[in-house]
Amino acid sequence: MIRVLVVDDQALVRAGVTLLLRTAGEDVVGEAADGHEAVRLAEYLRPDVILMDLRMPRVDGIEATRRILNAQPAIRVVMLTTFDDDAEVYGALRAGAVGYLLKDGEPDAMVDAVRRAAQGESLLAPAVLARVVARAVQAHGEDTADDPTERAELARLTPRELQVLTLVGAGRSNAEIGQALHLGVTTVKSHVAAVIEKLGLRNRIQAAVLAHRRGLVDDRFRPVSDP
Repeated sequence: MIRVLVVDDQALVRAGVTLLLRTAGEDVVGEAADGHEAVRLAEYLRPDVILMDLRMPRVDGIEATRRILNAQPAIRVVMLTTFDDDAEVYGALRAGAVGYLLKDGEPDAMVDAVRRAAQGESLLAPAVLARVVARAVQAHGEDTADDPTERAELARLTPRELQVLTLVGAGRSNAEIGQALHLGVTTVKSHVAAVIEKLGLRNRIQAAVLAHRRGLVDDRFRPVSDP
């Protein structure tokens, strides 16, 4: 059972999401009406996953995510919003969120998102991930391929971890990576966790961005060389 904290400034939305998740068998351990309360409850309740509204009074979802993950990096935050704006998506993911859901999506998709987040998966459609990657690469400038810090960080990866990073950059799930490399899903999860730790990243989305910046994956999300 996954421990979930639901954060939204609309009581009706909180009630609906809570009912949905509890009906699906998950454990909603608390609700918060703004980012300030979310930070306080996250520290006290230690949830596995937080469904975080993007726009809220006092402290918005991006800032709340940043504060929570600075203190508890193991928590998985999924942004929940009615907006589909590139700048806000990018801001949320830079803060460490593992995904982004629109409130008008299918109920089953929200339950699936919570479960996938708890397993360490990213939660972005390929089209959205492509936009995030493009924005991140542009933000870092055209000379990032010569960044000596990133070169040194990648040199710390084993050959297998570099293969895994490449496939993360290609948008593959853990199951798909396992199939490509003939590994079990648990082994893949261990490799992904090691890659993220060695590179000093928050999640696999940031790892995907790095894979693109370092030229491991092309602009059509294909590995440059066979993993």
